[in-house]
Amino acid sequence: MSIIQMFITIAVVVLGTVLTRFLPYMVFTEGREIPMTVKYLGRVLAPAVFGLLVIYCLRNVNFTGDMFGLPDIISLIVVAALYIWKRGMLLPMAGGTVCYMILIRMLPLVMQ
Repeated sequence: MSIIQMFITIAVVVLGTVLTRFLPYMVFTEGREIPMTVKYLGRVLAPAVFGLLVIYCLRNVNFTGDMFGLPDIISLIVVAALYIWKRGMLLPMAGGTVCYMILIRMLPLVMQ
């Protein structure tokens, strides 16, 4: 890429990011009623996306392999427990990732 192409690419990415951040505030100004469709999507979209992420993450789990899917199952339980405990998203995602990374490194050593 040339310098001009890099500049244009960065400018388009910055513009897209800024636009998606400020557009809701410009469209739904203070004092204006939020449409029911937007309220509905705000309520159901986050759980739907996380459900899809769980399915996506578990789609290739091999329950007949060496570790029988134990790192995946244990990490999923850790994520669920952390979510139930704190009701936030950041801690369960970080905790599940750390748990999974530790388990995929340590379980093969333990199971030998």
